[in-house]
Amino acid sequence: MAVFDRRCVRRHRDRAAAGLGQHDFLLVEVAARLAERLDEIRRRFPRALDLGCRDGALGRAIDGRSGIERLVSCDLSGAMVVQSPGLRLVADEEYLPFAPACFDLIVSSLSLHWVNDLPGTLIQIRDSLKPDGLFLATLFGGGTLAELREAFLAAEAECEDGASPRVSPFADVPDAGALLQRAGFALPVVDSDRITVTYDDPLNLMADLRGMGETNAAVSRRRRFTRRTTMMAAAQAYRDRFADPDGRIRATFQVIYLTAWHPHESQPKAVPRGSAEVSLATALGPKKD
Repeated sequence: MAVFDRRCVRRHRDRAAAGLGQHDFLLVEVAARLAERLDEIRRRFPRALDLGCRDGALGRAIDGRSGIERLVSCDLSGAMVVQSPGLRLVADEEYLPFAPACFDLIVSSLSLHWVNDLPGTLIQIRDSLKPDGLFLATLFGGGTLAELREAFLAAEAECEDGASPRVSPFADVPDAGALLQRAGFALPVVDSDRITVTYDDPLNLMADLRGMGETNAAVSRRRRFTRRTTMMAAAQAYRDRFADPDGRIRATFQVIYLTAWHPHESQPKAVPRGSAEVSLATALGPKKD
């Protein structure tokens, strides 16, 4: 079942490509955080893929680090990928064109939340990694833009004939961990953090989302322009509910981090359940009064 209109995702990125540098602060920040996590792994990754690269913020952050010798930048949008470092390729994350076991490292920053068949894409990513290769990614989580969602629900209840999907659905942390396991990755780790951005006006938030290519691409979205009265009501509801004492409004972005490995015999494995030779009580020692 298609949740997202992938042609719409591509159009949004194509439209945003020329002016992305004026709106990419969040993409650059998350790319820097992901690069820091890569630095913590004491391994060399000669061949790397930046999947869903946009204009290459993550590729530039990691290029030359962790022993990367060849970087491939790949995105759905040709207008985006021409701005990226390394070898460039236009391809859809849902249909990866790579041979098995061709990368030591695959990274992806804030792109996979637009994929319809995320389990299938994760399987393709795992297959494209060499044994003991690393997958490191971020995607938006379910807490992202909760304020904007609530403001539009209130505005459409007031001005329209019912609410419509305005903010795309996102995964949560337990779901992401289960998907990595289902895709056959080893040693999966999933965690998240929240980035709060403040604006002087809700309309500036909406302009940044458009400028990043992150506006609504759900299949179930309304296909007509939003009425001015609805937009103004949503902006006012946002101010009424989420303004700080200084008058600025808050926008929350939940970022989920995925770390997982292609299976390899050298990796640590959990011992079988019930195989312990010493009881927990014995290990902890006698109870102290």
